[in-house]
Amino acid sequence: MKFSKEIKVALLGIVAIVMLYFGYTFLRGSDLFSSSNTFYVEYESVDGLNISAPIVLNGVKIGTVKDMYILKDKNNKIRVTLSVDKDIAVGDSTIASLSNSDLLGGKAITFFLRPNTKQFTGGETLTPFVEKSITDMLTAKAMPVLGTIDSTLLKLNAFFGEDAKRSIQATILNTQATTEAVKNLMVANQRNINRITTNVADLTSSLKNTEQKFSQLATNLSQITDTLKRAPINTTVRQLNTTIAEAQSMIKKFNQDSGTLGKIMNDDSLYRNMNASTESLNALLQDLKANPKRYVHFSLIGGGTKVKQADNVKSADKVRNANTVENTGVVGEVQNK
Repeated sequence: MKFSKEIKVALLGIVAIVMLYFGYTFLRGSDLFSSSNTFYVEYESVDGLNISAPIVLNGVKIGTVKDMYILKDKNNKIRVTLSVDKDIAVGDSTIASLSNSDLLGGKAITFFLRPNTKQFTGGETLTPFVEKSITDMLTAKAMPVLGTIDSTLLKLNAFFGEDAKRSIQATILNTQATTEAVKNLMVANQRNINRITTNVADLTSSLKNTEQKFSQLATNLSQITDTLKRAPINTTVRQLNTTIAEAQSMIKKFNQDSGTLGKIMNDDSLYRNMNASTESLNALLQDLKANPKRYVHFSLIGGGTKVKQADNVKSADKVRNANTVENTGVVGEVQNK
């Protein structure tokens, strides 16, 4: 049986169209040889999600995204059509999460299955959830910072006006002039600077020598400390305490009237007697100066002793006037004998 060219061309076109359809369907991720159920889910935004994106359950692909369109009557939400394998138990507790599939911003649908109270058979709308990507978190953190930086830059631009620029230029010129003046001053005083450097070096050397002396002094102090440590300090302290106790006991006895020194120090009768004796001795000396012949008589011929007047006479050759006479030769007048 022969076919005309027209029939052959028509059959070839039909085969090409069928192959194109199946190829397009395959490229969209649809499995031509497996049955699936269709479900829907609605999101506010589906940035990064494409048709034929995978639907994943525990890391395993269980379906693909078939279609996406805008719901104008629901504030422009996006309805996503999902094709899910029939052997997956989808119900009213299933969550369809819009998550990241790679680091470049690609999206996928991840299913989270929980115990269901109602089993879905297809055509139902699932519970949506959107996971924040790293880009979204960085954007949320960076936007306030970028706003602050932008306002800071605006303030800096306002601050660095023409007057500020002229002030900065003048400051730079003054700094350059100051630097030049310092340079000239350093060149003019190079000799003094060298001398100061030499003095500092000498001072450092002197400090080094002083440090050595201090080290020797520290060694000597350490030796003295060791010597004192080995010395019988406890015995010395006990002896010193004993001496102090004896001195305190002696002072206590001095303050009492029992001993001789205590009576001398505390009884004023000795003082009064000594005072009276001193006064009598002073009176006697004064009378001796005034009447020396009354107390002393020298005779070149007869010898012996003569007393004209006295209160008490123990021994004399001649007595003219006396109160008491014990032994005498000639008595002129005696009051009490």
